[in-house]
Amino acid sequence: MGDSGLGDSGQWHIFRGDGTRHRSALPPPPPWRDRAHRTRETSPRPYVIGPGEVDVVNAALHLRRPLLVTGRPGTGKSTLAEAIADELGLGPVLRWPINSRSQLIDALYRYDAVGRLREATMTKDRGESEPDIGTFIRLGPVGTALVPADRPKVLLIDELDKSDLDLPNDLLAVLEDGEFEIPELARLPEEYAEVQVMVTGSRERTPVKHGLVQCREFPIIVATSNGERDFPPAFLRRCVRLDLPDLSEDRLREIVVAHLGADSVEAAGADDLIATFLQLRTLGELATDQLLNAIHLRLTGVELSRDDLARAVLHRLDGAAM
Repeated sequence: MGDSGLGDSGQWHIFRGDGTRHRSALPPPPPWRDRAHRTRETSPRPYVIGPGEVDVVNAALHLRRPLLVTGRPGTGKSTLAEAIADELGLGPVLRWPINSRSQLIDALYRYDAVGRLREATMTKDRGESEPDIGTFIRLGPVGTALVPADRPKVLLIDELDKSDLDLPNDLLAVLEDGEFEIPELARLPEEYAEVQVMVTGSRERTPVKHGLVQCREFPIIVATSNGERDFPPAFLRRCVRLDLPDLSEDRLREIVVAHLGADSVEAAGADDLIATFLQLRTLGELATDQLLNAIHLRLTGVELSRDDLARAVLHRLDGAAM
């Protein structure tokens, strides 16, 4: 397949590589990379999911159990949490990205003891009163998800299979009880029983009494896994499991239309890129947003052939050559 000339060379070549300074206007980003658009958006962002998967999500919501979502990269595991929060009007998603060094305590809260000591010394030298301890405690994403509220918060625990072997078991008590204690606050005298602490994602504070953070509504928890390891039976028993399959050609087209519109898909001649995506996916892992990127570039008038576009955007996630 040859080039798709949907724009002129001057519009496409923002960067020319010749060292000549110019103030070309940047083109608008694709919808999924436009933060201003996402901030003012009032309707849920498009998320294409099958009726069977919808039933599993609803089962987790009715049971107030964590949803353990497995599937290959690019099947929409992480964005499912955003889709739930958007559709139900539950506010921004709290995110806990997992790596091999992640510990539950850090996701519950952090206490800056060194900062408190330093601030106490400085205020004493200035003859000022010492800031309260709540200034130096910030709830992490899990801790913030457990703050009492009238409606539950959505918590994304992303790529849980990358965690230390003990982390899923460490989560059990918190997921089961919906509460945890902050020892630094529990030890305070009775006159300091209630302390205002900071939360994740804002400068707001929330009251904590006697050091206990206890939810009124269990948070909606979406934990994702790429299937790189097995989880303990005790953890699996407390989860509702959803396995997202590889997206079919029809489902891919639905996703592209949902994000870019039917007219744009036709204008870009997207069918050949979808076919290329499916062909390359048999050789290695690809993510759906790579296909969206390729089609968006085609719409902007990219001066690349299909093969060049595939090499630039549709590269395997494991780093191997196609």
